[in-house]
Amino acid sequence: MEKAVEAYLRQRVKAAGGIALKLVCPGWTGVPDRLIVLPGGRVYFAETKDLGKKPRLKQQLMHERLRALGFQVFVPDSKDAVDSMLEEIT
Repeated sequence: MEKAVEAYLRQRVKAAGGIALKLVCPGWTGVPDRLIVLPGGRVYFAETKDLGKKPRLKQQLMHERLRALGFQVFVPDSKDAVDSMLEEIT
C-alpha cells in the first residue's frame, strides 16, 4: 500500500507542475521519503506510510527538526491524504 501511495503522490505532484524527488541521505536516518518541489520555489517534505501507520521515532524527530526550520512535512497514508495534501499546497 505504501508504494501505491508514493506512486500516486509522484503522479499528483507531476500533474501540479512539480517534481517529487526520492530522498536518500547516507548517514542520516529518519529523512522523509520525498522532497516535493513546486513552481514558485515552494518546497515540502512527504513521508508516505501504509494506511493508519505512524512515523518511527527517528522519523518523528527529523520531521520536528525540519518543521523547526520552517518546512512543512506531510505524512500521507492514503490517496485521499495525498489529495488533501495537494489541495493545501497547490
